[in-house]
Amino acid sequence: MEQKEIERRLCVRFEIPGSTVSYRKTGFLSSKTEFDEEFCPVIDISRGGLRFLCQNELKINSKIELQVSVPGEKIPLAQKGIIRWSSFAAGQSYKHQIGVQFNAYGEKKEQNYPGNLVKIIALEQKFAPKEGEAEKKTENFDIEG
Repeated sequence: MEQKEIERRLCVRFEIPGSTVSYRKTGFLSSKTEFDEEFCPVIDISRGGLRFLCQNELKINSKIELQVSVPGEKIPLAQKGIIRWSSFAAGQSYKHQIGVQFNAYGEKKEQNYPGNLVKIIALEQKFAPKEGEAEKKTENFDIEG
């Protein structure tokens, strides 16, 4: 009997076509002004984090500052987070796939601006697939021979 992996995430993950992220590692010796890498493709995003592709290998549990650029939005979304996982991106033009968990939203120093959560919720409502939409896509394909 085949077991399915249990989804532990509470937030809906969704894609935003054309979105990119620029990042910088934070810490004692990190640059405050320059990004470590810019315009990396975002695979998906949620209220709690994002997944993106990059060339650099990033260590798990490293603190990171992100600037998420969304097509049609004038101001990038500035978020702080922690790298939760990293894997080799086989078959991609980018070498690594990175999973970031956003810091909590609030007014304290290491927290993310609460208004960013409102923006992410609005993006979720715009871009997240509606319930049953994935099944509709596959059901509507007609292949003629």
